[in-house]
Amino acid sequence: MPARTISLITVIAIVFYTLAAADGVPENARSRSVIKRVIPALDLELSAKGLRSGSPIFIRIFKESSELELWIEEDAKYQLFRIYDICTFSGDLGPKIRQGDLQSPEGFYFVTPGQMNPSSRFHLSFNLGYPNAYDRQHDRSGSALMVHGNCVSIGCYAMTDTRIEEIYAVADAALRNGQPFFRVHIFPFRMTSENMNKHFESQWRIFWENLKDGYDWFERTGIPPNVEVRNGQYVFNSS
Repeated sequence: MPARTISLITVIAIVFYTLAAADGVPENARSRSVIKRVIPALDLELSAKGLRSGSPIFIRIFKESSELELWIEEDAKYQLFRIYDICTFSGDLGPKIRQGDLQSPEGFYFVTPGQMNPSSRFHLSFNLGYPNAYDRQHDRSGSALMVHGNCVSIGCYAMTDTRIEEIYAVADAALRNGQPFFRVHIFPFRMTSENMNKHFESQWRIFWENLKDGYDWFERTGIPPNVEVRNGQYVFNSS
């Protein structure tokens, strides 16, 4: 794509984010300023990889390696844009069980426009939606579990401010462009057979085997599955 065309797209994007608020997507002076500042460089990086801001996104989080993957849809499948180091999270491998256990959640979550929080005490954030239907069926409790900035965690996944700004800007663009929600899949580790065998004696083995079904679906198809809960188990089908 010619540089002049990229520049024009960037200018249009900045005007769009500055002046137009999509229905249901919260914004304030902080988020507008951040997006105006970071979106030009992001647009150039995305374009270089054949991607564009505003396309649907998907996020995966891995506790053991402290990584957050940002995927962006292109040609009906998702392409990996960037892997971010997670600054910190709370607790150990395994799901969050109850309010106050200082444990970061594992499972399958999604973020709607209303879960974006530009007014966060931790710079910028989005709410993971814990407890989800699975958590509620298992009587798990807790609230306000986020991905946010400020590099401090009491149950959340904390990023540096620079990293959350990029993630937030790309998520904001996707939601404003019509993605009704984006999925966030959180795993204890990459769910390979080797890692499953390594953790075979864990009390969470059966739970993790259920998570692996969803992990394998995406690895196989390049498309995150639709996730439902039946009889206390996650079940997966075409999204």
